[in-house]
Amino acid sequence: MIRDPRSTVLAAVSLALIACGAPADEPADEQMAETDTTSQEAMAGETIAAGSEASCFLRGATVEEAEGRTSPLRQLEFTYAGGEGLLCYGAPSARGREVMGALVPYGEPWRAGANEPTTIHLSAPATIGGVALEAGSYSMYTIPGETEWEWFLNSNYERWGIPISEDVRATEIGSFTVAPEATGEMVETLTYAYEDGAIVLTWENTRVEIPVGSGGM
Repeated sequence: MIRDPRSTVLAAVSLALIACGAPADEPADEQMAETDTTSQEAMAGETIAAGSEASCFLRGATVEEAEGRTSPLRQLEFTYAGGEGLLCYGAPSARGREVMGALVPYGEPWRAGANEPTTIHLSAPATIGGVALEAGSYSMYTIPGETEWEWFLNSNYERWGIPISEDVRATEIGSFTVAPEATGEMVETLTYAYEDGAIVLTWENTRVEIPVGSGGM
């Protein structure tokens, strides 16, 4: 059984179906550098069924509404040694804007997506970037740089994706660093894929690999 850090018990084969409430017309998916989330944080939550085995934590939208956002909800299911994984993220597009070092500033925490946090659900213990994790649910964010990206795993995932404040960072579990690579061509929309035992982020002209392994605590 999946045991997440908030004591939610999930089935070992299927992953949690969780969604919590806030207004469906939330505009923050456009605001990559937004810091004012008072309205989102003040809104009451409610649980709704998504109707599929793979689902993601949402704040203020059904799965269908989240898939229709300007930065739509995307889900990556993958299998690793000993377990099943689900990665949930909002997928922004460049739309003519310079991304790395501009829309996504270097040296500042970034949710590595849009809207809710980028979240990873694990059905069994695993290592992400060498960080040992128990089965459960975690948020992921990064501090990108020109030559190095530092990634963080955090037990706090049922929240809006920003700000990545000191309160959020107080629940970090571990971190790791990876070197970015250049893509072969322009990638318009942020995309995660699972390739050869790694979660791979690509956007604009940048590619970043996050190794995934079996194990855990």
